[in-house]
Amino acid sequence: MVLAAFSFAVVGKCDKYAAVKYAPAELVFYRSLFGLVAIVLFTLPRHMPLATPHIRLHLSRSINGFIAMMLFFYTVPHLPLATSLSLNYTSPLFLAIFFASTMREKTSPVLVTSIMLGFVGVVLLLNPVLHWNFIASCGPGLVSRILTGFVYLQVTQLGRLNEPEWRTVFYFTLVSSIASAIWAMSQKLHPIVMADLPLLAGIGLVSTLGQLAMTRAYRKGDCLTVACLAYCTVAFASMLDILLWHSQLPTLNWLAILLISSAGLLSIWFSANNTADKTAVTSL
Repeated sequence: MVLAAFSFAVVGKCDKYAAVKYAPAELVFYRSLFGLVAIVLFTLPRHMPLATPHIRLHLSRSINGFIAMMLFFYTVPHLPLATSLSLNYTSPLFLAIFFASTMREKTSPVLVTSIMLGFVGVVLLLNPVLHWNFIASCGPGLVSRILTGFVYLQVTQLGRLNEPEWRTVFYFTLVSSIASAIWAMSQKLHPIVMADLPLLAGIGLVSTLGQLAMTRAYRKGDCLTVACLAYCTVAFASMLDILLWHSQLPTLNWLAILLISSAGLLSIWFSANNTADKTAVTSL
């Protein structure tokens, strides 16, 4: 999940450059298309089957994920960026609710505390400001985050059905490519500049790497621990600002990064101890 968080942070920074020339629908299309091509080129020569008995769950996960992404892009121009991004990171909170109610497993107070601690860190780091039309735009944003929390739950369910991560990401990129193409064609299209192809391809490949890493994390790891580590994306993005653009972070931002890091370390510590306890019980 740490690799996924870093990948998504890099994609977010690259999107800033590409967004100057291309609309959100076009960026989603190029990102999905390049990712889809990469997965097909990787799986076909190795005879890795794409057919699955769980096609309905794959399609549900993919459609929900795309709708959540569209709703998020809707909130960006209607809210201050920091506010929309803070709203974006409420999805782990909804995941904890879905996980406790749907999976019928005991939810650890330590992991829930870690998720809430990480969210506080995100809010402090982004310093959101409420806009006058916040309530009108908050509705679609919350629906987006609820759907995203549900998508993470579906990814966990696919993992427990032993669906490999490359197959899960394949169906997501396939659905996103088709849906974003329709979305993009409903708007004014911008011609592709050949010099931008490396950037667009890089966004697609790094985003796909992040999706594969995230899917594997939810398949192999503790669901709530993985959700807590997702907050690292914001911390990585801030560190990239420092390293690449020599940005200066105020003391409050460093405190926020410390909170996010502490939340991640707390969740890892709990997960490791819980695994060790289970191993000891099994050996007895």
